[in-house]
Amino acid sequence: MPRQVQSFASQLDNLEQEIRRIERQLLAWHRQNAASQLLETISGIGLIMATALAASVPDPTVFKSGRQFPAYLGLVPRQNPSGGKDRLGHTSKMGNGYLRRLLVIGATSVTRRAPTIDSRTGTWVRSLLERKPTRVLSVAIANKTARAAWALLSKGESYRATPEF
Repeated sequence: MPRQVQSFASQLDNLEQEIRRIERQLLAWHRQNAASQLLETISGIGLIMATALAASVPDPTVFKSGRQFPAYLGLVPRQNPSGGKDRLGHTSKMGNGYLRRLLVIGATSVTRRAPTIDSRTGTWVRSLLERKPTRVLSVAIANKTARAAWALLSKGESYRATPEF
């Protein structure tokens, strides 16, 4: 049994070293990439999400508007029109699932921090939490974050928080 424990301990040490090496590479790439640094200024976007978005998003001018980018990521409701009525369903889950997951996790972080934040963003999120379920709000904030990311990538400007977000 002690031999197995030593084996597991050495495997764990090797994995920790590998993780540290990958994190150093990720940080070095982030420091060299202007788009990644711009994206990190958005609330709810950290190092991993900024580098993932900067590395995997095609040329942002491919999307005609900020609405098309979240749709590309699958952060919009699926439409089921019937009899002249548009019925909105669950999110479409099209596009890059990894980026969508990162955006929703970042939005969930913003949602959970909202009660302790005394800012416009915190007030806005708290008012939405009174009306909407947490998961619905997280996806809505992820959609808004994706739109902000598209605007930053397409215009190359730094992020300026608006009164709504």
